[in-house]
Amino acid sequence: MAIFRIDEIREMDDKDIRQQISDLQQELVQERGQIAVGGFSDNPGRISEMRKTIARMKTVLNERSNN
Repeated sequence: MAIFRIDEIREMDDKDIRQQISDLQQELVQERGQIAVGGFSDNPGRISEMRKTIARMKTVLNERSNN
């Protein structure tokens, strides 16, 4: 799953953003589950990047709903 920048997110429509949020959340659960079982993450910084991307997407959706 790709990590998006804010300008890329703003170009997407609401349906695509919601789908990407869902995909990222599923991937985040998988990564956390792998770590909880005692495994390790290939890229530990990826978890925080996924969280930040989800927050960016939710912020854009919130901005659109308020306008």
